[in-house]
Amino acid sequence: MGLSKDKRDIFYRLAKEKDYRARSAFKLLQIDQEFNVLKDANKIVDLCAAPGGWTQVLRENNKDAKIVAVDLQAMSPIENVVQIQGDITSTVTIDKIIKIFEGDKADLVCCDGAPDAVGLADFDEFIQHDLVLSAFRITSEILKSGGTFIAKVFRGKDTYLLYKQLSCFFENVLITKPRCSRNSSIEAFIFCEKLSLTNHLEMDKKLKEQTDLYYTQMFNEEYHANIQFRTAIGNYQNLDPDMNYPLDVSI
Repeated sequence: MGLSKDKRDIFYRLAKEKDYRARSAFKLLQIDQEFNVLKDANKIVDLCAAPGGWTQVLRENNKDAKIVAVDLQAMSPIENVVQIQGDITSTVTIDKIIKIFEGDKADLVCCDGAPDAVGLADFDEFIQHDLVLSAFRITSEILKSGGTFIAKVFRGKDTYLLYKQLSCFFENVLITKPRCSRNSSIEAFIFCEKLSLTNHLEMDKKLKEQTDLYYTQMFNEEYHANIQFRTAIGNYQNLDPDMNYPLDVSI
């Protein structure tokens, strides 16, 4: 009898061994290995947090931080994490987060959320792009000036547009892919550092301007993508996420 892909996936098995709720926990660990953002964040928000793999990593790597996990779905409790079952597009959710932080704002906001893929690359990328912008909109309200935003993206023909949009509001933006993310997957993560946003009324205007410019350049064949992209970040025993390891391999 053949073995399922999950059972042969070394990071799936390692997540089970370490009691992580999802193999995606290693993606955040490897992002932190590269950028070292978790330990100095005093207030952290994990958007689209369920089932809680990233929240576990946030808690383990910063015992003193105040952490809020947000998701439409109910999630099993994690010690010393405040959970909000709510919509990331709702002002009610924003108000709850600010109240938990006693009027302060977060140092770090992350989002590993993704819609159910339908298998049509362009459509899946479009929906994920929209989700990232929704996550950014709430982030713009709850993240302090100079703060960091990390979100999952699906790489495709319009990735450059999202990159340019977020570059309007952060000093440093790059797209990166952790080693434990399968090469066959179109996922990557956009890492946005040093928020600079003084006028929320200008935010949608700038987003639209970048969209119009992008499609004008595409139409006039003047489009030249120039994205900071960093591949294969982090290290975890040099394990290959695309390899089917035997079940008796030592991890």
